[in-house]
Parts: sequence; C-alpha cells; structure tokens
Amino acid sequence: MHLTIATVTENLFDGEAVSVTVPGTAGEMTVLTHHEPIITTLKKGTIIVRELNDIEPREFPIESGVLEVRSDGATILL
Repeated sequence: MHLTIATVTENLFDGEAVSVTVPGTAGEMTVLTHHEPIITTLKKGTIIVRELNDIEPREFPIESGVLEVRSDGATILL
C-alpha cells in the first residue's frame, strides 16, 4: 500500500509499505494492504512501518496524529 507520514513542514515517509502499526487512541492497530477505510486519532507512541524486502522496520516516535486509510493507501498527519 502507498503510505504517507507527514507533518505541516515535511514528509517523513512517502512510499510503499507492507504494513503500518500505529498507537491508536483506542489501542494499537496494524493496517495491511486492502484494509477497510477508516479515520482514527493517534496518541503518543511509535509508528512502525514495514517495507517490502526490509529486514528492520522503520520507527517514527509521535506525540499525536490522525490516520486515514483509503482504498488507494494510507496517510498519517502529525
């Protein structure tokens, strides 16, 4: 899935991801390709992005944010 993680001033990640795990306000959740559309708020924690062919996942510590999952990908605004 195409994933974008961005702040007002910069893109932190913009590429293809196998999965993304986020600290949702209702609990941790993992989004995979073809996930149902959803919009949810995020709390302080760490976003974990797994890319195809990468052994180590990428981690992004956050204070808060919003996750939007669509049929064509996902966007996280911090």
